[in-house]
Amino acid sequence: MPVSSKRDYYEVLGISREASPEQIKKAWREAALKHHPDRNKENKKASEEKFKEAAEAYEVLSDERKRQMYDQYGHEGMRNHGEGVHDFHHMDLREIFDMFGLGDMFGGRSNGRYQEDYGQDLQTEIEVTLEEVATGVEKELIFSREEICDRCNGSGVEPGTKTDRCATCGGYGQVEQTSGFGFFVSRVVTACPKCRGTGKIISTPCKECKSRGRVSKKRHLTVNIPAGMQDGQVLRVRGEGEPGAKGHRGDLHCLVRVKPHPFLIRHGNDLVMDLPISFTQAAMGCTIEVPTLGKKKVSLDIPNGTQPGDFIRLKNMGLPDLRSKKHGDLIVRTQVEIPKKLSDQQRKLLEQFAETEKNNKDVMPSTCGFWDKIKQYFSAQTNSKS
Repeated sequence: MPVSSKRDYYEVLGISREASPEQIKKAWREAALKHHPDRNKENKKASEEKFKEAAEAYEVLSDERKRQMYDQYGHEGMRNHGEGVHDFHHMDLREIFDMFGLGDMFGGRSNGRYQEDYGQDLQTEIEVTLEEVATGVEKELIFSREEICDRCNGSGVEPGTKTDRCATCGGYGQVEQTSGFGFFVSRVVTACPKCRGTGKIISTPCKECKSRGRVSKKRHLTVNIPAGMQDGQVLRVRGEGEPGAKGHRGDLHCLVRVKPHPFLIRHGNDLVMDLPISFTQAAMGCTIEVPTLGKKKVSLDIPNGTQPGDFIRLKNMGLPDLRSKKHGDLIVRTQVEIPKKLSDQQRKLLEQFAETEKNNKDVMPSTCGFWDKIKQYFSAQTNSKS
C-alpha cells in the first residue's frame, strides 16, 4: 500500500491519539476478531486486507519509539527516517498470527494445523551492505538445528529393542494427585513424572541420540534478500526451524542488519551524503565528481553562492522501494570548509576581498541585513531611554 494512501493508524484501530498501551492492545484484538477472514467468508479478501492494515497499525502504535516517530512525522516521515515496519500486505495470516501470538484466538495456526504440531522457530541475523540492499543478494547461512535421529527414526530407542510400559502411570502417560479431605478433596491430573507423559520407558536408549530422538546438525542454507530491505526487518523462511512431535518444522526468522556505509546515510529510500567543499568553490561554483553506490562516480554541478547545508538532489540514485521497486534519490548536503591556516598570500587576498564586503548588500545580503537590524535595535533602545 503506497504511503500516501494509508489511513491514520489511530483511525484504523478506532482509538484516540491519547490511548493507553492497554487500550491499543484491546483495540487490536477486537479488530483482529472483527476482520478475521474465517468470520467474513462472503468477503474474505477485503477482510484479510483490513486485518493486515490493523496489524500494521498495532505494530507501530504498540512500540513506544515507533509511536513517537509516527506522532511526530506521520507515514511519510517514518519512511524517510528509515523506520522499518513489516510488510504485512506480503505476509500470510499464519505469519501474522505467529508474530503477535494470536493462536489462542483462532485455534492454532491459520492453515488449520495446531501450534503443538510444529517444532520451535529459530532466529538468526544476516548482515548486508547498502550495495547489497540496492541490488538484492543471496546469502549463505550456516546454523545448527535439531534433526530427527536417523539411527532410531526419532523414537529414542536403540534399533532392535523395545520400550517398556511405564509402571508409574500404567502406560497412560498421566497420573492423578489428590489433596484435602472430606468434601474438600481436589484431584489434579498431570503428566507422569517418570515417563514424561509418553507412557513408555526406554530401557535401551539409542546410542546416537541418547534417547532424545533428536541430534544437533549443521545446516547450510541459501537465503534470498530482496532489494530494498530495511535494517531490522525480518525474513521468514518456512520449514527451516526445529522438527515438532509430528514432524512439522518451525520456521527460521532472519533478522536483517544493514552495515553502516562509510559516506552514505540512509533515510527511507533516499541516501544522504555530506560533501565537503571549499568556500571558494561554494562562492564561485564548480563541477565535482561524487561517488555513489557501487563505486560509480557522477558529475555534480555546485552552483555559485552555495551555502553550508544546502541540498542538491540527484533523482533516482537512491535505494529501491521493497514493494514498488521505485528508487529514492541521492541527496548531497554541502559542508563548506573554512581553512584553519592561511599563507601570507592568501591572507592578503582575503583582506582585499574583505574590503569589498563592507556595506555591500549585493555581496553579503544576510550579513549586512543582520547588522542593519542590530543597529536599528540599539538605536531604538537609546531613543527609548532618552
